Amino acid sequence: MPNLNSWILTDVGNNVRKESLFLGHDDLGVADCTVSKTSLKGGLREGVDLVEVTNGNLTFSVLPTRGMGIWKGSYKGIPIGWKSPIQGPVHPMWVDEVDRGGLGWLKGFDECIVRCGLDSNGAPGEDVIIDNNGNAVSVDLTLHGKIANLPAHYLEVIADSKSGLVSIIGEVDESSLFLPGLRLRSKIKTTSGSNRLTIEDEIINLKSTPSELELVYHCNFGQPFLEEGSKLLVPTKEAAPRDARAVEGILKIDEYMAPTPGYVEQVYFYDLAEDSDHRTLVSLKNSAGDKAIALRFNKSELPCFTQWKNTTAMTDGYVTGLEPGTNYPNLKRFERENDRIIRLDPGESHHCQLILEVCDNHEQVEALEAEINSIQSKSRPVIHSKPQAKFSPM
Repeated sequence: MPNLNSWILTDVGNNVRKESLFLGHDDLGVADCTVSKTSLKGGLREGVDLVEVTNGNLTFSVLPTRGMGIWKGSYKGIPIGWKSPIQGPVHPMWVDEVDRGGLGWLKGFDECIVRCGLDSNGAPGEDVIIDNNGNAVSVDLTLHGKIANLPAHYLEVIADSKSGLVSIIGEVDESSLFLPGLRLRSKIKTTSGSNRLTIEDEIINLKSTPSELELVYHCNFGQPFLEEGSKLLVPTKEAAPRDARAVEGILKIDEYMAPTPGYVEQVYFYDLAEDSDHRTLVSLKNSAGDKAIALRFNKSELPCFTQWKNTTAMTDGYVTGLEPGTNYPNLKRFERENDRIIRLDPGESHHCQLILEVCDNHEQVEALEAEINSIQSKSRPVIHSKPQAKFSPM
């Protein structure tokens, strides 16, 4: 019997699309694991494909219709994600990206992990590109780019009965005539009984000319990890507030408030410390220290980290964003000026790995904190009290 089993759910090139599917542990050949695929009905979610994976302890939902984002999850009954004011997931057809001065992306924003990119991300604003006639022209870029509102043209489930690994593989193209052509090839995987899911992404330049790449993983968490007294655990080389509003909270940069009606977001940019292999991690722990969510990544792939605080009222979207990226989510022209945009030659690709890990007891949280402190011990943190020109437009 072969170790690998495979099921193709979508293949546009061969006109294949499975409306629904359920794979039990006997089908997968992996104990305690199941995979189900369905197409959601009603409201703004009509037609959104959802793939749900469980490994016995960890459950998470992938949205092929929305750029292979992770919608929600749970670990031993502990919810992972946040409660957005939006009743999602929202089909991209209802997201007008140019609405409200380029902020329309927010109308579909309710995922736990959503990619921002690929050609651009960050604040909406003007950029200059070379058009198909070779002329420099001004264009208006919208908030956080297009990839989150594009559907996968290929989707596959692969199960390895020997290793206990279950993977969801998807491909999404962000491509147009006379414009950049980038392909996201994503593998989202977990193993039986694990407290982790791993995202392995490859972004490929499909065109015969060089392309720019910006990518931020906007990872969003609410209760029970976020509450009054929650703390961000992060090995810091350098950190700075984005703007005057963030300066107001700089003395409590790592602390979180209870839901606060009327709260205005605060954003901080970090240069993280790392180990000898460029690995680093960040974590959000609750006030009791018995629950934490962690993100592990490599600074050679994702050198920038952004903390977004939005501790507003629950009904308005009580959430924090922990955001590893190739860049900071500023205007693209500012990131280009600061040499934080990746240039991909024809056929070239950029690889990223992001691991989400859940801890549900004091011992696990303390081990996580000790690991972060070990990385921190190699570097004395510098916390700036004001915005810095290298991090934020002044």
